[in-house]
Amino acid sequence: MEFIQKKRGVKHTFTLKEDHFNFAYEDKSGAGDIDVNYADFPVKSSVTIEQNEWLRNVGFLWIALGVAQIGWALFNDLSLSGKGFWLMVGTACVLWAHFSKTRYSVFRTDQGHVLVLQNKQHQQIVDTLHARRKAQLLNWYGEVNPENDLQNEIRKFQWLAEQKVITKAESEQKIAQAQLLHNSQYETNDNTLN
Repeated sequence: MEFIQKKRGVKHTFTLKEDHFNFAYEDKSGAGDIDVNYADFPVKSSVTIEQNEWLRNVGFLWIALGVAQIGWALFNDLSLSGKGFWLMVGTACVLWAHFSKTRYSVFRTDQGHVLVLQNKQHQQIVDTLHARRKAQLLNWYGEVNPENDLQNEIRKFQWLAEQKVITKAESEQKIAQAQLLHNSQYETNDNTLN
């Protein structure tokens, strides 16, 4: 499965494989890619916004120039003909800079940052990666390990609940299973010793 996101000179490709995904990016500053296990994909993200600040700042400067020009004409009883040009150009630049903003959800991993463009595919990509994350964590840690220490098993299932992989009720059920298994092994060992 593959998702491709494009906006102007930016291209992000998410290639979903069985046990990990590849995030490849291309923009005007370069290109690269990282491989991330689904289990390492974080639940929380931050938001970053890219915008053309030069265009915005020039727009504000031209707006100020246009307002000053109109104000000077009004103050000196001069004709307003042609005095709104810089105001209109500046307003157009500010509007263009505002509507050409690019928003990303940024997921920080040990391998690097995974950026998901906030467009119509955003939620589908994030939901798919979170679903695969949950499945991988359940596959790796979802069952009671009889060879593991009881306290480690309790912490494992509490951690899975904190990560929203299982519910609190499911966590308590798994902890009860681990305690029951641990107690039955303890009783078996006691009977063997006697």
